[in-house]
Amino acid sequence: MKMSKMGFNSTKLPNLDEMFPAQDMLIKTNQLIMYESGIFAYDYVPYMLQKKVEDIIAEELDKISCIRVSLPLLQPATIWKNSGRWNNYVEDGTMFVLDTDKSTYGLAPTAEEAIVEFAKKKLTSYKTMPVTFYQIGEKFRNEIRTRGYLTRGKSFLMLDAYSFDINEEESVKSYNNIREAYFKIFDRLGFDVIPVIADNGSIGGKKSEEFMILIDSGEDRILYDKETGRAFNIEILDKENYKEYLKLEYGITNLDNLEEKRAMELGHIFQLGTKYSETMKAYYTTKDNKNMPYYMGCYGIGVSRVVAMLYEMNTIKENNRVVGVSLPEDLSPFKLYIVYKTDNEEKVKEANKLYESLTNKGINVLLDDRDIGIGAKIKDSKVLGVPLVAIFGDNTKENEFELEDNKTSNKEIVKLNEYLNIDK
Repeated sequence: MKMSKMGFNSTKLPNLDEMFPAQDMLIKTNQLIMYESGIFAYDYVPYMLQKKVEDIIAEELDKISCIRVSLPLLQPATIWKNSGRWNNYVEDGTMFVLDTDKSTYGLAPTAEEAIVEFAKKKLTSYKTMPVTFYQIGEKFRNEIRTRGYLTRGKSFLMLDAYSFDINEEESVKSYNNIREAYFKIFDRLGFDVIPVIADNGSIGGKKSEEFMILIDSGEDRILYDKETGRAFNIEILDKENYKEYLKLEYGITNLDNLEEKRAMELGHIFQLGTKYSETMKAYYTTKDNKNMPYYMGCYGIGVSRVVAMLYEMNTIKENNRVVGVSLPEDLSPFKLYIVYKTDNEEKVKEANKLYESLTNKGINVLLDDRDIGIGAKIKDSKVLGVPLVAIFGDNTKENEFELEDNKTSNKEIVKLNEYLNIDK
């Protein structure tokens, strides 16, 4: 792709938000367009980064035979009333409600009700289980206190997965399978996640774990044991029987080595038991022709929040000031940013040769063909999060370019023909 086709204007970066500088940079450079607090449009780079995150999630869930589906965003109030949660979500203001002359609807803040209605039609016999359905789709929550741009919005992209089993023992196996898949997903995304024991809250169920990263701007406080790697959300201490709960469900008896840390939740998994299947009368037929409720698990990843943290965890600083981002090479929508001196015909020719050769190999690179200085182009490569820059300037001879790593500032002189012969 060529910069002249991107609709991108260079801009100076004033003082950025101290807690979320990378996302503030995206706003100020119009890569994220904020319609109002919590509602955003994505330009090409953050949008394609989000698609890569989606693909990684789907690949890992597909490996363990999860089934991808699509559930409606517009949901009738009746299914929420069947679960007993309609009044709670409406009264606390979380649900966006649409009234028509025919019926009342809500915009999906979560998907438990929709997936149970879906399963009722499909999972009628013990022979159809175990199965795990998942979707990656938009959610809507009327957050009164939107925070951290993409980290807590009113509209956001989310993975929802739900396992259905015939008994608790099988349900725990499904829970553990998804749990292991989560570690693989976050490892591929470059996050060193900590499984954090959490309260199930309003979603209900027996036990749950949040997948968190340690970060000073995190909105959660956790108690973390460095020796064992075990952690739990500080909200667990609000339980009257928290000591018994930690011992019974997780085998934790020693709380002496805990240190309080700030953390950000990226994912959450739950053992739901039969809460929703019983309240919504969702049953399967056993071998003995008895009707029994499904045992369910629920698994979520905040895709929008993952995108936000990929930006925040990969900032570039100069003189303790954030000047851009260097996205991981495996995730960056553009692998290389090519710049050249526009008044040097030979450099223009060489830069275009590199661009066309890599593009023909199916490698997504960005050619800055604008008639501006090389320094401004390099600055914009950092604003767009591209990890590597190929510079055709005064520091190189014929058929050479300077390859710079935006994250480390390391540079090396590379011969053009040798680089093109490398299997990218």
